[in-house]
Amino acid sequence: MIDQLLITIILGLIQGLAEWLPISSTAHLKIAEYFLGFQATPLFNVFLHIGTLAVVIFYFRHDIKVILTALVHLDFHSEYGRFIPLIVVASIPTGIIGILYDKFLADNYQTFLIMGITFLVGAALLFFSKFGKENQAQVSYRKALVMGAAQGAASFPGLSRSGSTISTGLLQGVKREMVFKFSFLLSIPAIIGDLGVEAYLERGSLVSQGVGVSPLNLLVAVVLAMVAGYLAIMLVKKLVLSKKFHYFALYTFALGIALIILALLGF
Repeated sequence: MIDQLLITIILGLIQGLAEWLPISSTAHLKIAEYFLGFQATPLFNVFLHIGTLAVVIFYFRHDIKVILTALVHLDFHSEYGRFIPLIVVASIPTGIIGILYDKFLADNYQTFLIMGITFLVGAALLFFSKFGKENQAQVSYRKALVMGAAQGAASFPGLSRSGSTISTGLLQGVKREMVFKFSFLLSIPAIIGDLGVEAYLERGSLVSQGVGVSPLNLLVAVVLAMVAGYLAIMLVKKLVLSKKFHYFALYTFALGIALIILALLGF
């Protein structure tokens, strides 16, 4: 039996890296839990997500401050003020798709076979993102809707939030700097919404099951998730701006094929 501390270290690192790299944290956590023989409680997952949420807020703290200042002044036309209605518009399809997934599909669409297929879809998105023309400096409302829908589709394990939104932004011709910033700012209300929905749906389990690990192990997992998450955001920015973001398609394609094979073998 693997030591619980080692398990929480592994899960914390996976959450931090896979939450922001375009490789799907949900799928990686489920795969890790399966092979480690460990079932994380809903509350444990909530704490991990709070850790990576804190990281993205810290990383974009200046942008968030300016956006909130614009909101207080009801300024929706300045450079940062424009983000407010765009994020609201994009969050609508994200919320609708996410709620529908949780209500009707979540219980049956988390198998190795389904995750393998969605990893292949994500790989295709990542690969084709390199062909974006980058002829638009700003995100339009139509482009925001598409990116929001892509973020909602990332409710399926195997589709990455950052991979889906950044890829669809690039495919629509938005410049890389703007796509990177808008994608991560858009993730903040989505993650808060996800945590709220999960807390509501799992409200009984949150109390009855608790965290499932010792306070020290939980602290280690969350801290590692935060550190790894910060490094992952820095890496994503570097790869997006250097036009190497699509390289992740190789990994997600290989993992998708591996999961499909495992599913056919009975895993």
